[in-house]
Amino acid sequence: MNPLDASRSRPLAGGPSFSRRNRAARLVWQAAWLVLCRFTPPPLHGWRALVLRAFGARIGKGARVHASVAIWHPANLELAERVLVGPGVRLYNQGAIRIGRASVISQRAHLCASSHDISDPHFQLVLRPIAIGAGCWVAAEAFVGPGVSMGDGAVLAARAALFSDAEAGGVYAGNPAAFLKPRRLREG
Repeated sequence: MNPLDASRSRPLAGGPSFSRRNRAARLVWQAAWLVLCRFTPPPLHGWRALVLRAFGARIGKGARVHASVAIWHPANLELAERVLVGPGVRLYNQGAIRIGRASVISQRAHLCASSHDISDPHFQLVLRPIAIGAGCWVAAEAFVGPGVSMGDGAVLAARAALFSDAEAGGVYAGNPAAFLKPRRLREG
C-alpha cells in the first residue's frame, strides 16, 4: 500500500491520499469491525483476532485486542504473542505497526505510523513504520509518533509523546518524551 502522488491527487484540495481500491477495502474493513466486533464483550478476544486475521493482520497466540480499538488498516498490523491492546487505543497504521511479544498498549494510547512531507507544497503523505519491542508498555493516553522504535522492555509513561527512538529498558516521560530512568524489574 503506497500513498498516491500528492502532486497529482491534490489532497490539500480534497483529493485522496490512497487509491479507490484501498479506500474501498478500508470501508469494508470498518463496516466489518463495526458489525462483527465493536460491540462484542471483553472476553471475545479470540473472535476479534480471527476477524483481524481475515483482513490480513498477523496476530500471535494469546494476543488480545479490545472491541473499542480503532485500526486503520489490519494488513499493516503485526501483534506478537500475548500482546494486549487496551480499550480505546488508536492504531493509525497507514504505515506498518509491529508490536512485540508480551507488550501492553494501554487505554486510549495513539500510535501514528505516517506523516507528511512538510517541505512538499503538495503535502505528500509519508509512511513511517512503528516498531514496539518485546515486553514494552505504552501507558494510558500516550502517543507514539511516526517512524519510532521502542527497544525491548521500554516504557512510555501516561500521556507522554514519543517522537524519537526509545532505548531498550528505558522509562520515558513528558512531551516530548525524554529518558527518565532505567527500568528495573524485580525478580519474580
